[in-house]
Amino acid sequence: MKPTLLLAALLLPSPALAQWKPVEKVETYAISGQTVEELYVSIGDKGPVIGKDAAGNERRAIAHTFFKLTWQRNYQPQGGACVLKTARPQLIITYTLPKPAGKLAPAVRARWDTFAAGLAAHEKVHGAGIVDMVDKIVVFSTGLTVADDPGCKKIRTELTQYLDQLSKAQRQASRDFDKVEFGPGGNLQKLIATFLIGG
Repeated sequence: MKPTLLLAALLLPSPALAQWKPVEKVETYAISGQTVEELYVSIGDKGPVIGKDAAGNERRAIAHTFFKLTWQRNYQPQGGACVLKTARPQLIITYTLPKPAGKLAPAVRARWDTFAAGLAAHEKVHGAGIVDMVDKIVVFSTGLTVADDPGCKKIRTELTQYLDQLSKAQRQASRDFDKVEFGPGGNLQKLIATFLIGG
């Protein structure tokens, strides 16, 4: 796909979201401990696995956002061309967050609640990026027409190329966001420090 076509698609207004809504779920994993330090260590031990490091050890996250995306698409041949009449997404976003298994002392609970709210807000930004990506796909896809494609094969190739570019851009934006959030002075770095040290 030509870069100008991709750029134009990214800059289009996004009215499509009014016609579909994502499903958002929250799942929790149990952590143990009575102090902030114990809770944080438990997160390190039990957090969602997000891959492996260079040595083959599991890498765990404090929290994680996962999504499942499926489509209902209506391709229609028209006069030798193919038109994608409709593209309806079904998007399920799942946020995985830590949850203390036991009752906490009031002072620890107060710090935990602030920490948990910050984590949830961070993951919601990831979720919003996913929704934005899907919305752009809907806008680009709906009405997409490819000439000389009576079997509606070329249009699928063009759409796949676009989806690949947009998916890579979304993943990179997500990594960039985390790099800032966990970096010096970043919101999550501050959130963790406040949780552990107080303030």
